[in-house]
Amino acid sequence: MQSDIGRALFEMMADLILHPLGMAFAMGWEILWPLILGFALSGIVQAVVSRRQMSRLLPDDRPRSIATALALGAASSSCSYAAVAIARSVFRKGADFTAAMAFEMASTNLVLELSIIMLVFLGWQFTVAEFVGAPLMVVFLVLLFRMFLSRKLREEAKNQADRGIAGRMEGHAEMDMSITEGGSLWQRIISDRGLTAISHYFVMDWASVWMDIVSGLLIAGALAAWVPNEFWQSFFLVDHPTIAKIWGPIIGPLVAVIAFVCSVGNIPLAAVLWNGGISFGGVIAFIFADLIVLPILNIYRKYYGLKMAGFLFVSFYVTMAAAALVVEMIFGGLGLVPQQRDARVVEASLSWNYTTWLNIAFLVAAAALVWRFLKTGGPEMLRMMNAPPRDHHHQSHARV
Repeated sequence: MQSDIGRALFEMMADLILHPLGMAFAMGWEILWPLILGFALSGIVQAVVSRRQMSRLLPDDRPRSIATALALGAASSSCSYAAVAIARSVFRKGADFTAAMAFEMASTNLVLELSIIMLVFLGWQFTVAEFVGAPLMVVFLVLLFRMFLSRKLREEAKNQADRGIAGRMEGHAEMDMSITEGGSLWQRIISDRGLTAISHYFVMDWASVWMDIVSGLLIAGALAAWVPNEFWQSFFLVDHPTIAKIWGPIIGPLVAVIAFVCSVGNIPLAAVLWNGGISFGGVIAFIFADLIVLPILNIYRKYYGLKMAGFLFVSFYVTMAAAALVVEMIFGGLGLVPQQRDARVVEASLSWNYTTWLNIAFLVAAAALVWRFLKTGGPEMLRMMNAPPRDHHHQSHARV
């Protein structure tokens, strides 16, 4: 009798642990090739787009500077920590604070790998909504900063930033391997230096975000396995559709703050929330909010001081919720909000389908990039990613 009870308890505990782990693995397998493709494309873009002149290109908060910040952000790494570190770096070098924050937002919401993963997990409507909402969020942020960001607070933030207190990804933020000379765009990409730069960006971007990706998959798997849909439906006020459309953008960022997953790692969790009943705008607000998760708020405190950290939290939250609400209204009015809640949150299973074949093909390509990374001084650069910035250039260490 006791052995039967013990066996039953063991099986129950195993199911509680293995089921969410299996779902996390299955979701990770589904997005493996899109992740490799996204990071490879991001590496190519970063290899041919220089960020050395960012401070000069972002002198103020006028439309041209803000548009430039959006473009530079879209061409950068999706790692939230790297984006925050780069933003402080260019601010210290003379860039406008508002433009630096616009860059930060763009680098975590307009990058290629994020779009690809959103397309796989959530569908094209969410991907388009992200590209509509992110610039809108930046516009709201610029307006809020112009109205409420005082010169005194800005100067205090600059003084704190100049102290150079370390956060995360400091070394990664300072590295610039871009190839801006040497022929056409294609010639630069396929050159020895270009391929080396691509391989280094590819591996270092993976190293920057793998913990967030794994955390996001594990949390998403656990929530999908353990939390019944009835709870989500009650929490997101599904029985009150009109109120739910307002409640979603309000609560979405707060869920992200508590979940503390950032970068592309929050997309699996966004899929779970969508299937659970959060509004369309709520999903977008949740994805926007990777720049106000608790670890990054602590970095803002180190970088800019407690007052500015609080100001950034409030202003970012307001702009994220407002932009997501506007997106909800626009896409709802156009009839583009998906009617079915069938985001890809899958059970553990492997089969010889197109996903498996694509994963194998892209793993071979990833192995080639990793091999080049290892043979061209990459490990040394990898050790410097979290080191304090120093007066060096990545190119001087990389070997072609």
